Amino acid sequence: MIYAFDTYYYEEYAYTVCIAFEHWESESESEIYSEKIPVVSDYESGAFYKRELPCILSLLSQIPVQKGDVIIVDGYVTLGNNGKIGLGGYLYEAMHQEYPIVGIAKNRFSEDNNQ
Repeated sequence: MIYAFDTYYYEEYAYTVCIAFEHWESESESEIYSEKIPVVSDYESGAFYKRELPCILSLLSQIPVQKGDVIIVDGYVTLGNNGKIGLGGYLYEAMHQEYPIVGIAKNRFSEDNNQ
């Protein structure tokens, strides 16, 4: 199973959605999970994981993830070339390095702005 996560932020709460699909070629989702929780942290450039990781982990605790499953996040697994980890890397560690994490980001990471 492949699980794709994204979180939307409102003033007082975060709404996390996970769309599950069986294969990369799947034309429709198998399941949709969602959860609303209080906002844990403000956005911090270069430390996006502080805001989004608690939301993902909370929803993941309700999903029957199994060995061989893949998790997709809206963000980076690593930041730049210096080995610093991003949201996906922190999720990988939080999941005890048991599941592959794919990071997909809308914008290119700039090391100049986040050192």
